Amino acid sequence: MSERDQSSAGPRHEVAAQPSLGWQESGTPGGQPAGGAPYSGAGASAVGGSAGGGGSAGGGGSAGGAGSAAGTDLRSGSGAHGYADEGEQYYTTPQYSTTPVTVRRPDVLAGLLLVLAGIAAGVSLLLDWVRGANGWDLLTDGFEDFDANSWPPPVIVLAGGALLVLGLLVLVPGRGHRSLGVLALLVTLPALVGVVVLANFVEFTWDFFEIGYWVAVAVPALGLLGALKAMLTGPKVR
Repeated sequence: MSERDQSSAGPRHEVAAQPSLGWQESGTPGGQPAGGAPYSGAGASAVGGSAGGGGSAGGGGSAGGAGSAAGTDLRSGSGAHGYADEGEQYYTTPQYSTTPVTVRRPDVLAGLLLVLAGIAAGVSLLLDWVRGANGWDLLTDGFEDFDANSWPPPVIVLAGGALLVLGLLVLVPGRGHRSLGVLALLVTLPALVGVVVLANFVEFTWDFFEIGYWVAVAVPALGLLGALKAMLTGPKVR
């Protein structure tokens, strides 16, 4: 009998089949696959708990407690990570400016005084300034022969008309009316000089003038008050 026959006649030992490694890849519920990263959170808590229940009281129990504490710490975020809780809400505070804001408003008193000055100039045209001559007659004579003796009435009346326009502008809401007040003052000064010049012509004989002249005197008086009010009133802030 040959060697091949002897080997086939003897008892044959079969090698046991190696178990498949598929269970390591799929893993058990809560278990760790082979070669994977350590569990954290709820998975670590479950593994630690099972290890603590199956092992000794001194070994497995402490491992389970540590895993449970680590999972709770990561879920709540109360540790060094500083994550917010699920129920926590954040609110943004609106930003308000503390810088004062200038309010746009009219200067009623200054505008009223300037408008009254313009009205006084118009009314004076209908009244007698001196005996036998009303304001309109003096105005036309002044434009026809504009000289050192006839210029005051036209200047006073024209200044009144300009003050009327400036008074209406002062009544318009704005941050300030100082520039309009300066213009009103510049317009008022010639009218004031004209009133003084007329009084100087008659050597300040007050009984020489009629009611129309005194109404004309109100033009520079009201214009001066209105101009000063607009100039001295600063912007209103809040």
